[in-house]
Amino acid sequence: MRLHKIGTTSQNGGCPTLYETDTGDIVVQGDRLTDPEALEQLKDVLEGEEFVVVPRALLTRFAPKE
Repeated sequence: MRLHKIGTTSQNGGCPTLYETDTGDIVVQGDRLTDPEALEQLKDVLEGEEFVVVPRALLTRFAPKE
């Protein structure tokens, strides 16, 4: 899989960042969701899934619009 960096709102080159794969899917880099109360509210979580927190500004600025 090849990734293409779409954009970031980070000032220091870290996260959060959006990438697009060569198949058109989106990969999100962000801080892991660790809040126990929030994690309890997640539904239908499959083994191996992870959750990251993404600032709204990152998505509204860089997410593909189709």
